Amino acid sequence: MSQHKKVVAIHDLSGYGRCALSVIIPIISATGIQVVPVPTAVLSTHTGGFDNIAIRNLTEHITDCYNHYKELQVEFDCIYSGFLSSPEQVDGCLLYLEGYKDALKVVDPVLGDNGKPYKTCTKELMKRMRELTGKADIITPNLTEACILLDEDYPKGLSVNEAKQWLRRLADKPQMVVFKGVPLIENDDIVLSNIGYDNKTDEFWRVDWNHIPANYPGTGDIFCSVLTATLMKGQTLPEAISRAAKFTEITINTTYKNGTEARTGVLFEYDLGWLMNDDVTTEFKKM
Repeated sequence: MSQHKKVVAIHDLSGYGRCALSVIIPIISATGIQVVPVPTAVLSTHTGGFDNIAIRNLTEHITDCYNHYKELQVEFDCIYSGFLSSPEQVDGCLLYLEGYKDALKVVDPVLGDNGKPYKTCTKELMKRMRELTGKADIITPNLTEACILLDEDYPKGLSVNEAKQWLRRLADKPQMVVFKGVPLIENDDIVLSNIGYDNKTDEFWRVDWNHIPANYPGTGDIFCSVLTATLMKGQTLPEAISRAAKFTEITINTTYKNGTEARTGVLFEYDLGWLMNDDVTTEFKKM
């Protein structure tokens, strides 16, 4: 592999509102890794809080890009997929996962949030997403997406033991799982935590974060982008979770202090310099 790492990012491109490729490209690029975007759809805005959205699906484009890269004999160090606008797009993602066997395979199963599936999340897409996550090295569901993948009801919170059980079930095929923003029940309190699990070592890690009373789109994409880049640079899973959680928290704090409209996303542009410092201390603890 070249020392200059490259990641294929198979995600949507939303124009207004910071999420998906509009945050993935600058964030991963800031770490010194080249992003090769493969848009699954182009949208005028993201789907949270906007009406009359202009959207165009690019299902055939995913496969066309794959064929062209193979023709060019381009190698990739990582395949990173996210929002898919139709079940058929899973086939395109599988081409990349199976065609680049030595690449790190990261699947963010974008299916829903806050206990509800997204409008684009059909039963067929849920079924196909389970197939796609089964081909990944690492998956990064939030609580809603974990419920969909495991066919569980949405809980208000999970005990530490319940969270571990869910992680083991999610890691039936992927080697690693990162459970984003899990509400853990401890001493009758809710603690928001990002939890990681490696099924080869049967080890669990957690990184708690301070809750801010605001909900911004794109924070999951920011978290997963930093996580992916950190793993690509050879750091461990707990280090990657810690770094991703820290940067996401920093950007949320910046945005909350500025008081901008929530649906426009987080002001990550102000904090990109933080990502360029590889010496930042990471904090995590075993579960």
